[in-house]
Amino acid sequence: MDTLRAARYPFLPEAAAFAEKESEGLEQLLSSPSYMDARKRGLARVMGALENHEIPDATLIGTAQDYNRLMEVLSYPYARMLVSVIDDRLLTKKYALAEAVRMNTLLHQDRDSLSTVAADLEVKAQNNPDGTVSIHFADFLRYSYILKAVEWKLINMDVRRGFVRLESTKFDRLLQNALQNRIEDELPLTVPDRFKPFLQADIDHISMVLAETKRRLSPTGGEAVKDGYLPPCIRAIIASAQAGMNLPHSARFALVSFLHALGMNYDQIIGVFAQSPDFDESVSAYQIKHITGELNGTEGYTPPECGTMKTNGICFNPDELCEHIHHPLNYYRIRAREGKQRNAPPAQPAELPKD
Repeated sequence: MDTLRAARYPFLPEAAAFAEKESEGLEQLLSSPSYMDARKRGLARVMGALENHEIPDATLIGTAQDYNRLMEVLSYPYARMLVSVIDDRLLTKKYALAEAVRMNTLLHQDRDSLSTVAADLEVKAQNNPDGTVSIHFADFLRYSYILKAVEWKLINMDVRRGFVRLESTKFDRLLQNALQNRIEDELPLTVPDRFKPFLQADIDHISMVLAETKRRLSPTGGEAVKDGYLPPCIRAIIASAQAGMNLPHSARFALVSFLHALGMNYDQIIGVFAQSPDFDESVSAYQIKHITGELNGTEGYTPPECGTMKTNGICFNPDELCEHIHHPLNYYRIRAREGKQRNAPPAQPAELPKD
């Protein structure tokens, strides 16, 4: 068994086999002092993903390498349990991305494991004599759709007999997407209630940092939505809704998803539409709950970018700031930051030294 590969890529079946052979089971992982280092490393995986967008490095070669490799493998299921119990979409996506980026980084230094990792991720590919990798076009499309650069368009690729020929670094990037998708699909795991007390201290710590991260990332900074910071397009759509005009679907979608991204709840959002003279709560309620994800238990849709707003004909009354941004949420962030600067208390003069 290649224990180094198992530690580097703890999602592989051989890592699970290594853990099963050398450890005493899940309950011991959660409770025994013998596995304290695995639990610390598991917490570090999650915190690194949340705070620094990466999984911290670990020592896997040299003194006590067998012990370190086992702790590394065991830290992976521990981290996944933490993320699963918290069950927050932002944390899950950050964690999945960080694990996938770590795999990508390691593959740059470890080409011997490339075919093993690709096979486990069910990516159909083959190495070429010139150092490139050919990936089946279906897998290429499946894992490249989120990459918006023109260079990733299939029309710009070298396609031969149903396979897309890629430089090795680009192939690694697609494997990164494949692992990220897999982890997001797998989580949350079902964690038995009897295990949760062992996880609680780490869960509390992660949850506290997660709440602060969300506050920092929120366009409103955790404060109430202020009308004066709204972009012109959103103000115009709100005015049309309140005047009883029949909004196109694109405008309703943009408005609801934007207000939801600002942190407004269902009652606050439907209150915007309720001011219309021909307000129909049943119709509006379904649309709002669908867009915000309440109907299917997700985080909801992301608001459209400015380019999409323009394409859909709902970019209204752009001002000078609109010329320098690419997303309505950025407009709100900038106006909110300007508002805080205007309202900040004046700096206190330095106190002169006494004689």
